[in-house]
Amino acid sequence: MRINGIELHWLGHSGFFIENGKKIYIDPYNIKEDSEKADIILITHSHRDHCSYPDLRKIVKEGTRVVASADCQSKIVKFNVPIRIDIIEPGMELDLGGLKIFTLPAYNFDKDFHPKDELWVGYVLKIGNTVIYHSGDTDLIPEMQKLTGYKKPGKEFVALLPVGGRFTMSAEEAAEAAKIIKPTIAIPMHWGAIIGDKDDAQEFCELCNEAGIKTEILEKE
Repeated sequence: MRINGIELHWLGHSGFFIENGKKIYIDPYNIKEDSEKADIILITHSHRDHCSYPDLRKIVKEGTRVVASADCQSKIVKFNVPIRIDIIEPGMELDLGGLKIFTLPAYNFDKDFHPKDELWVGYVLKIGNTVIYHSGDTDLIPEMQKLTGYKKPGKEFVALLPVGGRFTMSAEEAAEAAKIIKPTIAIPMHWGAIIGDKDDAQEFCELCNEAGIKTEILEKE
């Protein structure tokens, strides 16, 4: 999909490719062998379906900037080309020239898959008049309240939210998150691979639409 001149592509699961002059990946997993090389890669946490060394190896080039939580470091130092690494945690900001990145916490409340003390993240990307929130693997958390100010006249606010359940939010919980965040458009992720299916994505969209929130299910690329 195209938003304010920005190309946003779903790569399956929680993986996305964003192009705005720079080529930006978030959590690439099971991507094509001939995928375009990355200028910037954002990794939310170290689980293999988010920090996948075989997939990262397909897209790194000399000078690629990899932004990741500390527990990813042992994987991302193995490449045979020089890259730049930024180790982050919740509550940080990065200015990458035309792209500003803010990190929010991503964690579970009542399950042990994503403990809060691991300091794993979701990302808020600000590109001109467009804001894209990739929540990472998370439940509906109080910190999402901080996102409510991003929907403003003349600006686009895109929320990428997991809907597969078990490890993250269910479709119903993700719809509740969307009601809090109030994005211009909400896109379901974390389905179609390890857990969750198109029924979860469609349920999420139906619940959001009932609340007046625009949604779109992207086709895997």
